[in-house]
Amino acid sequence: MAVDRAPVFKAAAEALAGAQALVVTAGAGMGVDSGLPDFRGDTGFWRAYPLYQRLGISFVDAANPEHFEHDPAFGWGFYGHRTNLYRATVPHPGFALLLDWAARFCLDLFVATSNVDGQFQKAGFPDQGVLEFHGSIHHLQCTGPCCERIWDNREQFQIDEGTMRADHVPLCPRCGRAARPNILMFGDYAWIGERTARQQERFRQFLSRQSGRSIVVVEMGAGTAIPTVRAASERIGSLSGARVIRINPREPQIRSPHLSLTCGALEGLSGIEQALRLL
Repeated sequence: MAVDRAPVFKAAAEALAGAQALVVTAGAGMGVDSGLPDFRGDTGFWRAYPLYQRLGISFVDAANPEHFEHDPAFGWGFYGHRTNLYRATVPHPGFALLLDWAARFCLDLFVATSNVDGQFQKAGFPDQGVLEFHGSIHHLQCTGPCCERIWDNREQFQIDEGTMRADHVPLCPRCGRAARPNILMFGDYAWIGERTARQQERFRQFLSRQSGRSIVVVEMGAGTAIPTVRAASERIGSLSGARVIRINPREPQIRSPHLSLTCGALEGLSGIEQALRLL
């Protein structure tokens, strides 16, 4: 039986129209409407990377920093492919809707995401207003690491999709060891979190400035398997005057007075926009 989402869209629109600040939180599901793969479970990962299924390699196995220690060309096969994919991807129209709402309703704006793809910055969100919990594929670090340096990923990769190996391995300019993405991987003890720590501090200051103000959190595509984003949304939602709008096609549950929409990111954002036009 079809569920009438119109009342929830209306309630979300009213919350936005009456807000003073907008926090956008997003997990991997945010990119699905842009054509990015959904790595939910091994099946979703293998659908995007069938060779890894033949090799018996899961997403957790592929996103393992040990590859950069022992076989960096193989490690860069996965992350080089993703670098190319994210550079080629055009953010879906939902990103523009979020920016438009912030401008239309004069909302202070910040993004907190577990995504490493840089799609928010690519869509026009200011870099100073984005927190990337797990780092970014668009920045590199030494595998060691030999130092705390983080630098821009300007590398160009050719990937042999028959072997998932990169044609070259970026090197640390200081020590000459293999470089790796500045991403927090599984079982990762070498990630340099200094860049993300600076983002965390800017987010903390942002939230401090919102004390006593009306905050709306729009959460999209954040699952329960790695609950970083959902936990952040709910933490902000516990503040006085805050409301969370959770948009998720599979795991939308959230307690009242927060709002739940069982759909994808773009469908949810578009439905809220239609309701805003009727206010």
